[in-house]
Amino acid sequence: MEFEKISIKEEFIRLDSAMKLANLVVTGGHAKIVIQNGEVKVNGEVCKMRGKKLYKGDKVEFEGNGFTVI
Repeated sequence: MEFEKISIKEEFIRLDSAMKLANLVVTGGHAKIVIQNGEVKVNGEVCKMRGKKLYKGDKVEFEGNGFTVI
């Protein structure tokens, strides 16, 4: 799988915000639903916490797409 890269200036970004930034979802509401349904993996493990803090180097996968935080 090819991982897109999203760049952050802060120390971390929330999972739902990162998914919107990477264009994996259109709205925060959509992100909330897919995260709570267990459809999103962070660093290879299912994550159901939409407020999960992502740091540089973390990888997110959803529906065959993914990104790395840089």
